[in-house]
Amino acid sequence: MPDYNVIADVSTTLETVLTEAYKALDPGGTPPVAVISDLQGPISTNPARMTLFLFETVEDPSARNRPKVRVVPLPPPATGLAFRKPPMALLLRYMLTPWSGDRLTDHKLVGRTLQVLYDGAILSGTQLQGTSLTGTDQALKVTLSPLTLEERARVWYAIEKPYRLSLTYEVRVVNLDAEAVDLIEPVSERRLKYLGPEAAQ
Repeated sequence: MPDYNVIADVSTTLETVLTEAYKALDPGGTPPVAVISDLQGPISTNPARMTLFLFETVEDPSARNRPKVRVVPLPPPATGLAFRKPPMALLLRYMLTPWSGDRLTDHKLVGRTLQVLYDGAILSGTQLQGTSLTGTDQALKVTLSPLTLEERARVWYAIEKPYRLSLTYEVRVVNLDAEAVDLIEPVSERRLKYLGPEAAQ
């Protein structure tokens, strides 16, 4: 199940899916790539690239109040019943920015990204990458989530770079499993005591 690696694995999954999709922009040549980045320092444009900047991680309110998860089998030498908190549901916000040195190529990268993440808005199965996602039944929903111009400008101001054309996406639900386990001893016997009609008086 998804552990503390899951945020990194979601980023790697997006990076892999988009890099594969960009091959259509330059078949047989040197196609653009998707790259995880914090947008610090100079950014290479050879080859052209789409940077994936994770700028916010929050708890997903749509998945709160889920029931506890029963742990089977129990970790030895525990006995009885064991329950773990439900996974922490995360929502990851990414800013995707093209860097090619050529405006038309930037626009093609934006268009291809929109196309791929619209057609494949649910990432699952063999698309999932990393130790905590590969081989699981997790499904990640990727949604275009535009910021206002003021919000977008604030992000660029915070990273001290000039404003650039970019896309913002949300990825949910990213499940992060809890580690703590609560042990509960099962009921072994039950006793009923009849008090008689006098007890009701």
